[in-house]
Amino acid sequence: MGDAKTPTTPRYLVWMTLAAVVVFADQLSKLAIIKWIALYEKVPLNSFINLTHQRNTGAAFSFLADAGGWQRWFFVVLASVVSVVIAVWLWRIRNSGYRVLAAGLALVLGGAVGNLIDRIYLGYVTDFIQVWFGSWAFPSFNIADAGISVGAALLIIDALFISGREPEKGVEPN
Repeated sequence: MGDAKTPTTPRYLVWMTLAAVVVFADQLSKLAIIKWIALYEKVPLNSFINLTHQRNTGAAFSFLADAGGWQRWFFVVLASVVSVVIAVWLWRIRNSGYRVLAAGLALVLGGAVGNLIDRIYLGYVTDFIQVWFGSWAFPSFNIADAGISVGAALLIIDALFISGREPEKGVEPN
């Protein structure tokens, strides 16, 4: 699969397409929420999931949400740098065959860019999925956050069980 005759750019494009799908789904869903659900309104989907409309000026779990505004540009710069680093990393591993690592990076990239767009244009991130566990609500999140979380889980799985292991001769890792 990684021989000299196999074009490697299409592999990179697959991972960048996955990232773009996350960005597109994230932005489309946020536009729908902003248009059809009033701020702080809750629309129950079932007994433990609501659609809601929240604004998060901070990071995960509203970290630094009340920091006075400087955090917007800090998170814009941070997400931009992380996105460039991940795109370069994906380019560098395009010939490796490490699909779990690449999928994880692509999902994190898509999530980072999805939330970056919100921060640049709105000044906050729109969150809208609310999950309840009994009487406790998990902090609201969005598709970009889900992409980052699933991507991070794949990166952990890759780090623990896949990357760095010597594959059998002639067999690509994962």
